Amino acid sequence: MLRREFLAVRSELTADDLRESTAALAARALELPALAHARTVAAYVSVGGEPGTLALLDALHARGVRVLLPVLLADNDLDWGAYAGAGSLVRVQHGGKTALLEPAGERLGPDAVLEADVVLLPGLAVDARGIRLGRGGGSYDRVLARLERAGADPALVVLLYDAEVVERVPGEPHDRPVQAVVTPTGVRRFR
Repeated sequence: MLRREFLAVRSELTADDLRESTAALAARALELPALAHARTVAAYVSVGGEPGTLALLDALHARGVRVLLPVLLADNDLDWGAYAGAGSLVRVQHGGKTALLEPAGERLGPDAVLEADVVLLPGLAVDARGIRLGRGGGSYDRVLARLERAGADPALVVLLYDAEVVERVPGEPHDRPVQAVVTPTGVRRFR
């Protein structure tokens, strides 16, 4: 129910809304100290009404940061590939789901995310505790569990619109709080 509400609001956004928020989101995210010092960042390519990530990916890539992007596997787990600019992306249709832009190059394996200094997470909302509401597919829950099992402790940052930072979202025992949320108007840290 809650996921549907957030998705409905996103579906109302215009191309101009998306363009403006993409530039603003990149500018705010680049102010994060964790991103300023990161050598490797695991990120994602936004789809549909998600806050746009391409400007941020390009800015990180231009700085010489190694940007890892997910490749959705048949079991909803994620493999990873390196981002080499917008021309290195291919559109991949996964069953009846939305087509995703994925890196065209070599697959680095699901454990490649363990090298990340920062993991940028998609989501639909985050609450005052830093608990992220995802889309419900479980892909990023697997990534977060993999990081935890390996003892990896990258900065976890969710990229959202301002109205998606809320007082409370339903949490699960396995939910791992994020350290920060970046919106087009600013950054909020949780610990």
